[in-house]
Amino acid sequence: YGGMGLDFSYNIAVAEELGNIRCGSIPMAIGVQAGMATPALTRFGSHELKKQFLVPTIAGDFVACLGISEPGAGSDVANIKTTAVRKGDEYVINGGKMWITSGSQADWMCLLANTSEGPPHQNKSLICLPMNLPGIHVAKKIDKLGMRASDTAQIFFEDVRVPCKNLIGEEGKGFTYQMLQFQEERLWGVASALRPMETIIQETIEYTQQRKVFGQPVLHNQTVHFRLAELATEVELLRSLLYRAVALYVEGNDVTKFASMAKLKAGRLTRELTDSCLQFWGGMGFTSEVLVSRFYRDLRLMSIGGGTDETMLSIICKYMDILPR
Repeated sequence: YGGMGLDFSYNIAVAEELGNIRCGSIPMAIGVQAGMATPALTRFGSHELKKQFLVPTIAGDFVACLGISEPGAGSDVANIKTTAVRKGDEYVINGGKMWITSGSQADWMCLLANTSEGPPHQNKSLICLPMNLPGIHVAKKIDKLGMRASDTAQIFFEDVRVPCKNLIGEEGKGFTYQMLQFQEERLWGVASALRPMETIIQETIEYTQQRKVFGQPVLHNQTVHFRLAELATEVELLRSLLYRAVALYVEGNDVTKFASMAKLKAGRLTRELTDSCLQFWGGMGFTSEVLVSRFYRDLRLMSIGGGTDETMLSIICKYMDILPR
């Protein structure tokens, strides 16, 4: 959107519209490509890097992935162990990444690695890493509970050599760049979950209207229709929080607190809503034939991807001055 002169609210409008797809994996893959692996390159990358990596990615000729998480560092980004040691005009990369969306098919990775021995928030850099270099081993495609149409890979690096000119922006600024990306990633995730939740409510209304138990439609039970009304209200509250955060972000404000609140609420609401609605479908809800069972699995990722509930709570507490920043 940046190259078209549009602000971030257009990105969110696209994310919300992609929620009409009856599958969580496709919006997530597009989100990784457009809003997670490329923003730092767009903002801070050299003209040469943009020409080599960004242009073909925007065109859809390249698949991009984001190399942040590791077996011992998911939400705790500062704890990553992968290193990129400068030797002459190259970085030599060693380590590994885990839970990498699109990692099995990616043409390049936006890699976060430690480039010095300094403090954990000042020793990291982002590097454009072509995935066809010697020493890169895509170990396996991970079998998952949900988002099964999206490949998630574990990747190892063994003395991988990449030119120093592939550095995005300044050395040592990688953690800062990544935190900027995280805010957009979390807001994108919230936006992409709104329509699926609304769709599940609507399909549950339609099913319980025609499904009869003890001589009357299931929907006519007050327990059922009151619960659906509560869930619809919760979705609208989440949408309002999202729109407020996006409006503030477009104006140039730090929305870390509001983005974290929205991400926390989205993760919890997707669990609560899919669980409640699946219950109203009875045995049919447990089958693969209906959308509610798919989103029961797919939307679970809202609680994990981009930071766990507990990480969001810690961030919120820091911005409330309960915990030290």
